[in-house]
Amino acid sequence: MSTQRKPEFIEDDISEHAVHDYLKANLDFFERHSELLSSLRLPHISGDAVSLVERQISILRQKDRKLECRLEELIEVARINDALGAKLHQLMLRLLSAKSISKTLKEIETVLRTEFNTDVSILVLFRDPAVFKNFKIVRFFKPIERNAKSLKIFATFLKDSTPSCGKIRNIQRNFLFGKKMDEIGSVALIPLGKKSEIGFLAIGSTDENRFHPDMSMDFLLRLGDLVAEALKRF
Repeated sequence: MSTQRKPEFIEDDISEHAVHDYLKANLDFFERHSELLSSLRLPHISGDAVSLVERQISILRQKDRKLECRLEELIEVARINDALGAKLHQLMLRLLSAKSISKTLKEIETVLRTEFNTDVSILVLFRDPAVFKNFKIVRFFKPIERNAKSLKIFATFLKDSTPSCGKIRNIQRNFLFGKKMDEIGSVALIPLGKKSEIGFLAIGSTDENRFHPDMSMDFLLRLGDLVAEALKRF
């Protein structure tokens, strides 16, 4: 009688991790075993089962839709930037043609109102008030009055050289546009010159989302540069 033991059958326990690693290391596996693609069934978010190929196609279509949406967003941004660039160019031409301070201020006010659809705008200038008298768009302060008590509400902004956008305090809004302009929802403060050396331009909108902290500042910086250079001539 034989006493030799029969070998035991050991079933290899292949983990999901091992399968994952194998497929990752052999990306052509389903190309070599294409018959599995049609037989594999994967659950869909709708509850129905679909083949791996169908699932891949569905994922690719979703990615395509996302790329199309992103492309549409980029095209829209480019269109808006082109339009803003054209308006800035038009403003530059009109300011270059202005031969006096009165004409320059009139062009600034007109372009802001008609081309940029602003609800209200004001220039706060640190120059001799006598030069800019009789212009509703301008608030005057002599250079030595830059630290005046009434301007302390803008102290943080005046220390910087970048535009500030968003909602402003009631005391700031009342100073710029008057107490009757409580419908102003958002404001862009644009420095004219480094640290508002010349002054600053304030543009108000009844739309609270028109000017916000996350918007691009490039356009506002260029607008400030144009206005500042035009005013420097006088």
